[in-house]
Amino acid sequence: MWNDFKAFIMRGNVIDMAVGIIIGGAFGKIVSSFVSDIVMPPIGLFLAGVDFKDMYVNLTDASYASLADAEAAGAPVIKYGLFINNCIDFLIIALVIFLVLRALMKFKKQEEVEETEKECPFCKTKIAIAATRCPHCTSQLNEPTEAR
Repeated sequence: MWNDFKAFIMRGNVIDMAVGIIIGGAFGKIVSSFVSDIVMPPIGLFLAGVDFKDMYVNLTDASYASLADAEAAGAPVIKYGLFINNCIDFLIIALVIFLVLRALMKFKKQEEVEETEKECPFCKTKIAIAATRCPHCTSQLNEPTEAR
């Protein structure tokens, strides 16, 4: 059983996944900082100085000056401003991942394109790249092109 577990852990997929999770966590922190420190202040300024982090609904009859005061008093609150920040974080992360994967797919498609056929110069039909004679018009072709 130990050998099976060791073989599972040492497979490339598991190690790649672990590295991806660690990098993803660090990337999440960068995006969260980007949203809270760069994106949200201009939005708050545009909305007359509103800071989303301080937006909440107090579920008690008592009145509190800020979210910090309500939390210090132990009052139940709905922190919808933090929820808005987290939604914006998610959307930015999803957009960046989409753009990165899109670029990788374009790169991968370019790599996969490999010519296996060429055109006969006489009859213009597709033939194998290594052919020395066209099977359609039986024309003798020049030196065979080596497969790439």
